[in-house]
Amino acid sequence: MNNKQRWMGGVVLLGGGVLLAALLLKGQEEIHQNNVKTPSQAEQVQHKNANQAEMVQLQPLTVDVQTEQRLLEEQRRAREKAVAEQEARAAEFLAMQQQAEAEAARKAAEEYAALNALRSGQQQSSDNIPPELVEDEQAKQKRLAEEKAAQQKKLEQQKATDAKKAAELKAAQERSAAEKKAADEKRLAEEKRIAEEKRLAEEQRQADAKRKAEQERKAAEAKKEAERKAAEDKRKAEEKRKAEEAAKKKTEAEKARKLLEEGDKQWMVQVALAANQANADALAAKLKAKGYKVTQSPTSKGVRIMVGPSKDRDAADATRKKITADPSLNMKSAWVIDWVPLDKRD
Repeated sequence: MNNKQRWMGGVVLLGGGVLLAALLLKGQEEIHQNNVKTPSQAEQVQHKNANQAEMVQLQPLTVDVQTEQRLLEEQRRAREKAVAEQEARAAEFLAMQQQAEAEAARKAAEEYAALNALRSGQQQSSDNIPPELVEDEQAKQKRLAEEKAAQQKKLEQQKATDAKKAAELKAAQERSAAEKKAADEKRLAEEKRIAEEKRLAEEQRQADAKRKAEQERKAAEAKKEAERKAAEDKRKAEEKRKAEEAAKKKTEAEKARKLLEEGDKQWMVQVALAANQANADALAAKLKAKGYKVTQSPTSKGVRIMVGPSKDRDAADATRKKITADPSLNMKSAWVIDWVPLDKRD
């Protein structure tokens, strides 16, 4: 075998390897397309489950613990069901991928065997390989390399997309968890606020009841004190009335006694003894000018000037003090006498 034959054989082997690689890449592309479709469906299921979870999360909160437990149990069952569906789909896609890879390997082996049989049957010289075939092989290799690079780029983009979706899903789960935590904290705070309001209301009610009882007690004490004071005032008024009645009776008794003892005696204040009638009239005029009732009584020694009469000695003595204290009258020697009118003397 010369060098041309060796070169031809190497070219044929290289072409078979390139063909096998192309077949493998084509199979992987089909598998990847299936996988791409499958995550999209899985993502739809996940988004659907996430939406359902969000709808469950957005339901109105309740302070009923049993309702909260039932909702949490439903969410857990929904998540378990979604995870089970995703695992079943992943297993199905893995089986399809393994089957596609086996089918691609089988086809590649068949083509490689056919190519080897063709090379061994022809046993052509390298001189029989036209230059166009060599050029076509180089263009084919270049195309395959470009396709491989595009496929690699597509895979990297798909990985980036998957990573982005996974990050979004994780962020959505974290956001849902944060919202649930915030909702739980809000519910606990609301329950705490309600309990605090109930406690304050109970304390206020007890304080109101205590204040009302204290007011009632004070009102009862005030009423009792008012009744006691009214009774005391009534007793004092009664004692005063009795004392006044007793004093009145005593006064009347004293008057009766004086009347019995003194009879028709009248008390007069003698202020002067005038030598003649002219002097007596002058003195009487001065006393009358002061508002006194003046009585004149002639005696063997002159005219007696008297003020009165008064019913008792005390009244006559008060009149005497008033006259002697008046400097305009200048009657310092006035005195009280018991005087009986002439018509009543024996």
